[in-house]
Amino acid sequence: MTSRSDDIRLGADIGGTFTDIALDVRGTMFSTKVLTNYSAPEQAILDGIDVVVRDAGISAAEIGIIIHGTTLATNALIERRGARTALVTTEGFRDVIEMRTENRFEQYDLNLQLPTPLIPREDRFTVKGRIGAEGQELQPLDEAALEAIAEKILAGNFGSVAIGFIHAYANPDHERRARQILARKLTIPISISAEVSPQMREFERFNTVCANAYVRPQMADYLARLQTRLKDMGAECPVFMIHSGGGLISVETASEFPVRLVESGPAGGAIFAADIARRFGLEKVVSYDMGGTTAKICLIEDFAPRTARTFEVARTYRFSKGSGMPISIPVIEMIEIGAGGGSIAWVDAMGRIQTGPESAGSEPGPACYGRGGKRPAITDADLVLGKLDPHNFAGGAIKLDISASEQAILRDVGERLSLDAISTAFGICEVVDENMANAARVHAVENGKNISDNLMIAFGGAAPLHAARLCEKLGIDQCIVPRGAGVGSAIGFLKAPFGYEALASKLTRLSRFKPAEVNALLSDLKASAEGFVRTGASGQIVCEITAFMRYAGQGWEIPVPVSDEPFGDDAAARLKALFETSYQRFFGRAIDGLDGLEIEIVTWSVKATDIRPAGTRHELTAGKKTSQPTTTRAVFDPATGAPQSYGIIEREALCPGDRIAGPAVIVERETSTVVTTSFDAVIQSDGAILLIRKGSQA
Repeated sequence: MTSRSDDIRLGADIGGTFTDIALDVRGTMFSTKVLTNYSAPEQAILDGIDVVVRDAGISAAEIGIIIHGTTLATNALIERRGARTALVTTEGFRDVIEMRTENRFEQYDLNLQLPTPLIPREDRFTVKGRIGAEGQELQPLDEAALEAIAEKILAGNFGSVAIGFIHAYANPDHERRARQILARKLTIPISISAEVSPQMREFERFNTVCANAYVRPQMADYLARLQTRLKDMGAECPVFMIHSGGGLISVETASEFPVRLVESGPAGGAIFAADIARRFGLEKVVSYDMGGTTAKICLIEDFAPRTARTFEVARTYRFSKGSGMPISIPVIEMIEIGAGGGSIAWVDAMGRIQTGPESAGSEPGPACYGRGGKRPAITDADLVLGKLDPHNFAGGAIKLDISASEQAILRDVGERLSLDAISTAFGICEVVDENMANAARVHAVENGKNISDNLMIAFGGAAPLHAARLCEKLGIDQCIVPRGAGVGSAIGFLKAPFGYEALASKLTRLSRFKPAEVNALLSDLKASAEGFVRTGASGQIVCEITAFMRYAGQGWEIPVPVSDEPFGDDAAARLKALFETSYQRFFGRAIDGLDGLEIEIVTWSVKATDIRPAGTRHELTAGKKTSQPTTTRAVFDPATGAPQSYGIIEREALCPGDRIAGPAVIVERETSTVVTTSFDAVIQSDGAILLIRKGSQA
């Protein structure tokens, strides 16, 4: 009987259009892309595994570990396809998730649109009982009322329950007791905010526990089916999930806290880019991940993606903070827009070309797929412009119909604007590229950075097609398209450490700092975080401790890293110095000269991760040997505004040090890299493609 091997690892990423599979067999990578199956998402994973194990010459039983990430939880929230959920909350706080923070992110918009709450008002139930801000019980929990609420939920055909009480982050006793009472009569899953998101700010906390409960039945059912079907095909190895913060957790943890899986796929992409940055010693990187449904942009500094404690799903206003559904969990910070290969192109009431956020996905797909799609997508525009070979898309697995693309583009866009097919396709691609450029600029400015100071790392099936043009718009001189770029997120899963971040809010002013209490709190957080990590890691674990601090009276706090050691009598002075240093780095100067201005700690974070081996270090090379393409194809060139003869060359035919002068298209199984007229391409020692702007100092 064939036994599994720990040095055979598989990553599986379910996206909105494609499911990506990457198999690492003792350092050799095998990969494939399969159209996502919406009715049975696990089927695409099984189909992809069949392909890569056949290519590798192994059996599924030999796989040692499977690491999985998915956008299913995100899509369920955006498309409102979760379970009917009941919210049980403190009396007087029934409308918190609808009132939000009363912030007007568009000050003068009289028709301001806010996301509809996940749970309608009639499905929210209140109960007496009150915990104070210090964690003290002010009013006992009304257990008789909870018994009656349980009866209503039982009779209401609900699929899940969320419990969110005021100040539960300071004392979870009421939430835990409420869960016990409800569980006596209910068999459906119950989520409590003190476990899902034990942080201050009730709107974000309530919304997060509601989101967790909303997607929990669906995700638990999916993960159970996946494990069963993997075992049926002989893959009896452990399965782990990548969470939104970039670490790995067990399937059991993911089933209980599925909100942690929101943005898990994009997190894998950011880890992939960070690993590339580390290998080449690049301290300032912007990762650009464009798949079939969305494009994601993330800043990476000192070989690590930027992280945050909250993010927003389903923004109603592009780039506007506050217009989405807040999820209060640790997450890799990125900006995401509806700009993927399947994003639909259309003309608005003012006669402007628009793209997304609606996507053709894999069903029915872009018009060129021949699967029933009639509306033009970005992939259709790329095909008409010559960026794609209709006979060699996805390694020839999908034959593209260029006439169907032209008809869709002309019917829905071109005829309305009196443009021919080529001009319309160029307009569509220019709009999507400009949207992505704007998103990158906004993300950089919000973080106080200049986007042109970064090197770009482009991956995902569609990103290499657009990366050079995006660099032209952003003033970026260099871009790396790594090996395996078409399945970058799945490869990133294989690079991810086992990790978990535990948080707890405890408002503490430095003038009243008690080292023993804080040490006890951090000890509990470390035990919790390390416990999750130990489900998959047996080696050394390191902990990163962060205090989120602010001046008293400020609305938001900044992260302040602290050393992993117990606090002593000098803790307050040390924390003050660390805070002022961090504050000055964020805002240019610390606030001084105000007597009595207090500094306070709002939340503590402990992130535990296992130590991963460092990868091989490489140096960027500008190349010397010029490689001449043997074939050409007409590709629309933005610089001249007309089709030009682009050299076509297979990536596998290139060797490290080869330099290809643009314009050219470098073709591989999962994607193609378009080298525009203003760039050259150089093959690096690890097989990556480095795009270098002509005339730059690279």
